[in-house]
Amino acid sequence: MFYNKVEICGVNTAKLPVLTDEEKKELLLKSKGGDRSARQQLIDGNLRLVLSIIQRFIGRCDSADDLFQVGCIGLIKAVDNFNTDLDVKFSTYAVPMIIGEVRRYLRDNNSIRVSRSVRDLAYKALQAREKLSKTIAEEPTIEQIHACLQESGEDCRKEDIVSALTAIIEPVSLFEPVYNDSSSDSIYMMDQIRDESSSDELWLEEIALGEAMKKLSEREKNIIRMRFFQGRTQMEIAEEIGISQAQVSRLEKGALERIKKQL
Repeated sequence: MFYNKVEICGVNTAKLPVLTDEEKKELLLKSKGGDRSARQQLIDGNLRLVLSIIQRFIGRCDSADDLFQVGCIGLIKAVDNFNTDLDVKFSTYAVPMIIGEVRRYLRDNNSIRVSRSVRDLAYKALQAREKLSKTIAEEPTIEQIHACLQESGEDCRKEDIVSALTAIIEPVSLFEPVYNDSSSDSIYMMDQIRDESSSDELWLEEIALGEAMKKLSEREKNIIRMRFFQGRTQMEIAEEIGISQAQVSRLEKGALERIKKQL
């Protein structure tokens, strides 16, 4: 865990400066005018913002230094591209820019390797979706994205687009918090996942069945095991243990009745 780390990339995070909104506005105007010193002060004064953002990606990268450097690249892009004429807070513009840079880094350096052609198709599909979103009042469908890509000369199938978009989705840790509340415990991704094939009810039933089986004789246990766990017929069981099929049927019926009473 690196969120308690004092020094990242040689920067003492405990001593990072904090700028007021007025100071940010003033430095942004100076930076746009070519003042390199003001630009550097603006970057230094927003490093806490970078630090707070990369903490969201704990567990997805082994190196806090790498994440911090990538986040700083996003911050620098935000500083250089921010439009001071708009009535928007700098942090409102900078946060998605920093997050986007971090996510791109994690995606491109994912342990699950995605081929260049698949990644390129996914990025083109995302660009097409963003373009369509500006012209229609709803989320673009795969058919619309496919048509848009074909118009731009991209030769692909709808299935290829779906596969490419799925391939670049970041894996989510089971310990990823999905809800945080200071007054209660956090809820993690693993708390929202249920294995229908291995529920508590099935586990208890297996225990109860095991206990009920213990009450049977060895011959009855063998018959139940071969009949229901190995899929053998009554005739096959009769031939193997040397009794008649009618006796197997009677023993099976009696054993099942006793198991039902135990359950």
